[in-house]
Amino acid sequence: MTPTQRKKWVVAHSTREGAPRHEVETNRALARWLAQILGLKYGGDYDPRKHAGRERYLLPTQTLIGPAQARALDIKGPEDLWGGYVEHDFIGTKAISHGLGPDAAAPEGWSPLFCERVRDVVLDGLSVFALNDAQEAAKRLLYSGPIRLKPVHACAGRGQEVIHSLDEFEAVLARPEAGRMFSEGVVLEQDLHDVVTHSVGQSFIGDHVISYCGEQYLTQDGQGEEVYGGSNLLVVPGGYDDLLKLELPGDVRQAIEQAQVFDAAADEAYPGFYASRRNYDIAQGLDSDGQRRSGVLEQSWRMGGASSAEVAALQSFINHPGLKAIQVSSVETYVDQALPADAIEVYRGPAENSDFLLKYVTVKSYDG
Repeated sequence: MTPTQRKKWVVAHSTREGAPRHEVETNRALARWLAQILGLKYGGDYDPRKHAGRERYLLPTQTLIGPAQARALDIKGPEDLWGGYVEHDFIGTKAISHGLGPDAAAPEGWSPLFCERVRDVVLDGLSVFALNDAQEAAKRLLYSGPIRLKPVHACAGRGQEVIHSLDEFEAVLARPEAGRMFSEGVVLEQDLHDVVTHSVGQSFIGDHVISYCGEQYLTQDGQGEEVYGGSNLLVVPGGYDDLLKLELPGDVRQAIEQAQVFDAAADEAYPGFYASRRNYDIAQGLDSDGQRRSGVLEQSWRMGGASSAEVAALQSFINHPGLKAIQVSSVETYVDQALPADAIEVYRGPAENSDFLLKYVTVKSYDG
């Protein structure tokens, strides 16, 4: 880090009013941990009075949206935060993964160029921003098999459902909340089975760059719903070229290459966008005809489920400068249990949809 960067305070920032406790506390834990390993001061929660005139490195819980929010937080570029910035809300959601139907409503700032660039690295699907466009979009997609309905602001796999017929979809349209849901944005995407979800990404923190690949897995929350349960990552210091030098299976290489296309398209199609954390989910599985498919589902340019694993990897590389790769795992479990040996606890307490949530990280050497 440069002398100027060393003066910075690492500051946590919960951007959502009324955010659940586990999100706020995880954000604080990661900010405190990151300050420790970078040799910076932890500045607590962002306070415009307390931090006025102070050099800051911000850890926001969500992607920053629009110039007014960035200006208010004094964020000028990716070197000022671990996260991302977009000019319009939809850019930071799964909505950008797919194009629109003919003559369909588009949000302000929509870029057809992005959809053109990523067409070959995403699954079949359409994004919908108006209730009136929904039925036609569903007809086009249901022709080739079941589709997955995904509200664009939902996370951790919540709120999704699989639609098998137009009658099922019309029942969704008849719900009282349908108008609001579709106006906020919904992705309709071909459904796969026997799915493996890969996590591919990079983080740029100070002078450090790390790149990684790995797999996500699911767990049951306190209500019995299948939700994100963690990620097993293989991380290297450096860029994707360094990651691809490792002995990796073909499906993993494909996921990395698809993520790279998606990442480059975002920079090209949305020039106002920037991010120092760039995480992508890639699904690989079988379609309704039994054909193997692989495609980027969405991006995460903010604090996410794998963020704690990324911090743990960064700590390993700083402590051991010659290290070429490390295996790290982030775990989220809704079962109250003792911490495994050598695990690093990130959060223990109530969750938004459950009475209990435990988050922790484990680190293992890479033997490849």
